Amino acid sequence: MAFGLIIGSTVGLGSSVAEAKEKVVTYKNCTELNKVYKGGVARSSSVKNKGGKTKYKPHVSKAIYEANKKSDRDKDGIACEK
Repeated sequence: MAFGLIIGSTVGLGSSVAEAKEKVVTYKNCTELNKVYKGGVARSSSVKNKGGKTKYKPHVSKAIYEANKKSDRDKDGIACEK
């Protein structure tokens, strides 16, 4: 019986790890990125927008930001902010 519990918990852990990973996509431009992430993508939750007030809160993901770093025109750590 204990053996069954161990296998059950191991399978549960594997599926939660897979769900935690994000698909990293490099978008052609900000129009394409904003279709998925309305507020753009921030490198970290501590970055501040240099360009003034924004309409939407950016999605925080270092991996997605790095893949789309070219779209961060003002170099504030937020790509395609709106």
